[in-house]
Amino acid sequence: MSEKNREGKRAARDRLAEERERQKSREKQRRVLIVSAAVVGVLALATVAGLLASNSGDDKETSGPVAIPQGANGKDQLALPVGKDSAKSALTIWEDFRCPACKSFEDAYRTTIHELTDKGQLKVDYHLATLIDGNMGGSGSLRAANAAACAQDAGKFTPYHDVLFKNQPAETDDAFAKNSRLLELAGQVDGLDTASFKKCVEDGEHDSWVDKSNKAFQDAGLQGTPTVLLDGKNIFADQKNPLTPAKLKAMVEKANAA
Repeated sequence: MSEKNREGKRAARDRLAEERERQKSREKQRRVLIVSAAVVGVLALATVAGLLASNSGDDKETSGPVAIPQGANGKDQLALPVGKDSAKSALTIWEDFRCPACKSFEDAYRTTIHELTDKGQLKVDYHLATLIDGNMGGSGSLRAANAAACAQDAGKFTPYHDVLFKNQPAETDDAFAKNSRLLELAGQVDGLDTASFKKCVEDGEHDSWVDKSNKAFQDAGLQGTPTVLLDGKNIFADQKNPLTPAKLKAMVEKANAA
């Protein structure tokens, strides 16, 4: 092999080696860029997630002093009482105005509960929760509960409570989030559609109280709404002995006859 050919082969090998080094360098740079982009992406996602969490918390939490509705009683004044204190039976009901199961309970038991409270045989303590807001998103549970507390201030809790459940929207429809809808429904209750009620609703006067009530619901470890206790016993969750309006009436009348 001539010297010229040997030099040509060496030159080709040298060029090939140089090209391989250049490829390695380009591959290293590409990996650095990919890793850098991934790190930036992760940081960006973390930032967005933090903002979303922060915004979500702002939506769900209210601030300010707790304005207790007039006549509220019980522990931390979180119960809205209906009926006479002298009644021998006490019913505790945890409800959410967006909760379909709560509407079903109210539709089935409303007449019986009214009959027993009117007779002075039963006292009912209503506790308000915002479970559906947490599960479905939105603020209809909170807004409706605040409006109900405003109705309590006006001495109209029971009729407005009933109107809200009778006009409950579909669970996925957050119609109660609109104060205008809550004020419109107040027109169905004699004497409730007033300037003071409107201001109470629009100002969210009892929002912090509702939040405190919902926290009490969570802290109590209750499984869902409605939770119905008769003289401290959960009578609505007993699947082996399902509650009926007739059974409720019989239990209350028996307690009052004793």
